[in-house]
Amino acid sequence: MIGAMNTTDLTLPDEAAMRAWRHSIHQHPELGFHEFATSQLVAELLTQWGYEVHCGIATTGVVGTLRWGEGGRRLGLRADMDALPIQEQTGLPWASRTAGQMHACGHDGHTAILLGAAEAFARLQREGRLGDSGTLHLIFQPAEELGGGGGARRMLDEGLLERFPCEAIFALHNYPGVPAGHFCFREGPFMASSDRVTIRFTGKGGHGALPHMAVDPMLPAATTVLALQTIVGRNVDPIDAAVISVGRIAAGNTYNVIPDFAEMELSVRALRPEVRDRLEARIRALVEGQAAAYGVSCEVLYERGYPVLVNSTRETRLAVEVARELVGAERVLEGAPPVSGSEDFAFILQQVPGCYLLIGNGDNGFCGGEHLGPCSVHNPHYDFNDDCLAPGAAFWLALGRRFFRE
Repeated sequence: MIGAMNTTDLTLPDEAAMRAWRHSIHQHPELGFHEFATSQLVAELLTQWGYEVHCGIATTGVVGTLRWGEGGRRLGLRADMDALPIQEQTGLPWASRTAGQMHACGHDGHTAILLGAAEAFARLQREGRLGDSGTLHLIFQPAEELGGGGGARRMLDEGLLERFPCEAIFALHNYPGVPAGHFCFREGPFMASSDRVTIRFTGKGGHGALPHMAVDPMLPAATTVLALQTIVGRNVDPIDAAVISVGRIAAGNTYNVIPDFAEMELSVRALRPEVRDRLEARIRALVEGQAAAYGVSCEVLYERGYPVLVNSTRETRLAVEVARELVGAERVLEGAPPVSGSEDFAFILQQVPGCYLLIGNGDNGFCGGEHLGPCSVHNPHYDFNDDCLAPGAAFWLALGRRFFRE
C-alpha cells in the first residue's frame, strides 16, 4: 500500500513494527477498562520516543503529549484499545490466546496505526519538520465498546480536555467491504445515536387453561413488537433515518402458565438529535397505550447511550484535502453515506470540533486460516487488514504536518 501513496517529503511510519504491535495486541485482547497490558505497551513506547506520558485516565487510558517551541496549535488524535467478548474463529497465526475474547472490531489496528504515527511524529519533531511550535495529544482510549458508559465519557468526566486542550481532534475506524487504504468522509451527522430501552409489562399470572382468571402480559408485549415499527414508518420523516429493533423478549417458564410479567429490550438509533427525542416520546406513549388497552401496568427504562456523531465542516474538509493529496482523489469518498452504528467519539466531538473518518478494511474474513472475503466487525471470523496500517499512519502524519503549518 505504500506505493499507492504520495510519500514525497513524508517521513514514513515503520510498517513492520506496526504489524508486530498489532499482532501482539490481537493475541492478547483485553475488554473495556481492563486494557492493562495494552496501555502498558503504549505507555512504554511513547516514553521511549520522548512523549510526556499520562496513564490511568479512565482506569486504563493513556495520553502521550509531544510539545515543542511555544506550544502553538493543539491537535488531538484518538485511538480505541478494547476488545470484545467473542470467541475468535479465524485460525490465523496471531489469533487470540484468551478464550472468549478477541479484537473483532479492529481496535488493535487503530492502536497500532496511532503508535506508528507517534514514532514518526517524534522523528519529524526532532528534525524540525513539524513547524516552529505545536502541541500534539495522542489519546489511547479504553472501553469504546461499553455503550453509554464507555471510555470516552469517562475520560471526559476525568478532565481529558481540561488537562489536554485541543483546537481540533480526529479519530478513524476501519470499514470492511471498502477497499483497503481508501478513505471515507462525511460532514455533519455521520453515525447514529444508540439508546437501550427496557420495557416491562406486569399483569396477573394464572393457569393457561383459565385465561379469564389472569391478566396476560404477553398480549401487550406481542402487539408492542409490531406496533413499534409504526413509529419509524408513520412518526419519522421519510428522509430521516431511524431504527427500532427488538433484541430480547423474556416471559414465563413453561407452556401452560400465564406469566406475571413480560419484558423486552430495544435498540433505538437515529441520525438527528430531534429524531432521537421523537422516538423516545413515541415509544413511551405507545407502550403506555398498549398497557392500558390490555389492563396491565408497564415500566419503561430508557437509557441514553452514545449521541449522534457530528463532524464539523472545517475539520472534515481539511481531512478530505489531506487524504486526496496522500492517496489520490480516486481513493477518497467525500459525502459517504451515514452509518447506523454508533461511536463514543461522539461525546468528544460535542466539545471539540473534529472529524471521525473511515479507512477501508477490504476483504478481511478468515476461517481456519483460509480467506473468506469481506467480514463485518463484531464477527468471530473478522480480522483487521494489515494493509491499512501504513496508509492510516501516513494519513495521521500528513494531517499533523498540514495542521501545524496552517
